[in-house]
Amino acid sequence: MKSIKENTTNKIEINKSIFITELIKVKDKDEINKYLEEIKNKYKDATHYCYAYIIDDLKKSSDDGEPGGTAGVPIMDTLNKANLNYILCIVIRYFGGIKLGTGGLVRAYRKSVTEALTQTELNELINGYEIILETSYDKQKDLEYIIKDNYKKEYKENVIYTIECNKDIKEQLEKNYKIKNIKEKVIER
Repeated sequence: MKSIKENTTNKIEINKSIFITELIKVKDKDEINKYLEEIKNKYKDATHYCYAYIIDDLKKSSDDGEPGGTAGVPIMDTLNKANLNYILCIVIRYFGGIKLGTGGLVRAYRKSVTEALTQTELNELINGYEIILETSYDKQKDLEYIIKDNYKKEYKENVIYTIECNKDIKEQLEKNYKIKNIKEKVIER
């Protein structure tokens, strides 16, 4: 699985219609409606706001008034073929006066998303762990050698680390450090 590194916007014109694709990184379903509202406010006079999203097993698409299956389905297919997760893709259409027909709409929405994906960087998603551990100040260097740059730290009486890692590093940490908390998490690489 993959995810976009950062939100991306791309614009193309097909037969005088403007297609603006917004690729948005999302973590949960609660974010979807918020982003849809923001997009509708940003592009107030657009004709259609078609979209698809994938968050683990939760998938949905919408044609938003376009003929059935001509917008949401090609958007979803393109995201699936790119093996993406944690993604919301909204294609905003400004109708240019020339009807594209059902085949033309499918091709236009697919092209719009495909071109937007070429404009963004992707990260690999792996099943991993989020680990919280505490260590003394004098052991920071040794720990940071193991965990590289996938951590945040907080200075208190000791140093508290929040670490994202794979199974091998998790096992190494369990052997050598006192772990406060471990939870499974999909992480980006």
